[in-house]
Amino acid sequence: MNREIVPDLDENIAYIEKRFEGCADVVMRRLWMGDEKLEIYVIYMDSMYDRDFVDGVLLKSLLFDVSWLPERHAGQAIFNKYLATADVKEISRLDDLMDEVLKGNTGILAAGMSKAIVVSSKALPGRGVTEAETEVSVRGSKESFTESFRTNTVLIRRRIRDTRLKSKQMTIGVRSKTDVALMYMEDLVRPSVLREVLSRLESFEIDAILDSSYLEALTEDEWYSPFPQYQSTERPDKAASALLEGRVVLVVDNSPVVLILPAVFACFFQASDDYYDRWGAANFVRILRYAAALAAVLLPGFYIALAGFHPEALPLSFALSFAASREGVPFTLPVEVIVMELAFELLREAGIRLPGPMGSTLGIVGGLIIGQAAVDAHIVSPVVVILVALTALSAFTIPNELFASAFRMVKFYLIIAASLGGFVGLTAAVLTVMLHLSGLKSFGVPYMMPFVSAEMAPEGKWQDSLWRIPMGRMYERPYFTKKGHRRRLRKEKKDAIR
Repeated sequence: MNREIVPDLDENIAYIEKRFEGCADVVMRRLWMGDEKLEIYVIYMDSMYDRDFVDGVLLKSLLFDVSWLPERHAGQAIFNKYLATADVKEISRLDDLMDEVLKGNTGILAAGMSKAIVVSSKALPGRGVTEAETEVSVRGSKESFTESFRTNTVLIRRRIRDTRLKSKQMTIGVRSKTDVALMYMEDLVRPSVLREVLSRLESFEIDAILDSSYLEALTEDEWYSPFPQYQSTERPDKAASALLEGRVVLVVDNSPVVLILPAVFACFFQASDDYYDRWGAANFVRILRYAAALAAVLLPGFYIALAGFHPEALPLSFALSFAASREGVPFTLPVEVIVMELAFELLREAGIRLPGPMGSTLGIVGGLIIGQAAVDAHIVSPVVVILVALTALSAFTIPNELFASAFRMVKFYLIIAASLGGFVGLTAAVLTVMLHLSGLKSFGVPYMMPFVSAEMAPEGKWQDSLWRIPMGRMYERPYFTKKGHRRRLRKEKKDAIR
């Protein structure tokens, strides 16, 4: 029940103190203004407010003489004239007032007023803007998002100084009341995508949203798919670039990672350096990523199918070399590969959980020791150790961690298929994965765009997919953009960029 504020100050105070009973971090003070003609009540959260502003500016500005004012005007004078700040608003419900206090703002109630005054005084603890850790860029901005909601929106706003950049703020979570900002370019976003995003955000009710990943899990259509339908990033420049393509960005309070949607297969192979480097070098690296992704998912299964089921397809020297390397190994080829893959996954997980220097040391030393010891003990063959190392190295070239995780899971599926049916089983498994990807959609956009549904992107669809053309020739925005607004570069100064 959201109770209305009444002119009786004692009644309002009684309700607030009952709701905050047992909350030792809430500061509640009764004050008298001037010659004790007007009583006010100030409430704020300890350590969540700007102490210098509240104690040194706000409270001092309230201690003026109100003896000359009619009693019915004294409370309203606080709001209209005497508060030494511009960021002030009125609230008519007590529960809304307490929500504002829990965000770090200061609430003021005055006797005889049926409204409360909320003064913005947030000074929440948190880390500053630091360098991106998981999406490192050699050239370009080094800034990354933080856990501060408003800092994150400012990092985007400073890169797009356009009134057409809209930010719709909402609160999600019955108990956490987490601030979520839905940011988009008004003239570029597809209305159908925007409606779908808003519909999904309003389609559930949950206790708390503690990270942006909660929204991802709650609003995905194909929740069972290993492939993410959101693109996540900690880089403000990547979020700004996505907005200028007509995509939507979700900023979640307390999360240093923002969500970008829609997301398609090709988006996960694009890194910030691709647009800061010269186009020739960027294309070489991007094509290398696609080749590495194929190796990361296909190499173990291909080796099992080739060496275990079709050795006659190998040159004689290779076949003899593989056979000699497996001499004395007690396990079958599929078991050998799976054991080594799982051992590497174990090392990877342990390296993540340990502190930085210890984690990197464990990954290097543990991999060398375990690999060499396993070969010396004839538990695995040297070829499998090399194979697993190449597979892991290939997976690390994928710029997005969630997307790389999907490839690691699919890899085991292909290993099992190849172990059961050789090349026939491997081919059938690859076809099922391709069938799944072809039917997958991200907020109405086909996941395999631009390789499918050419009618959705008749112009410029190959400008930034498998490769990137030079920036001076990239005239069209991608297929996410609303039709009629895909032109982003015009050579003639007299032409406006729409």
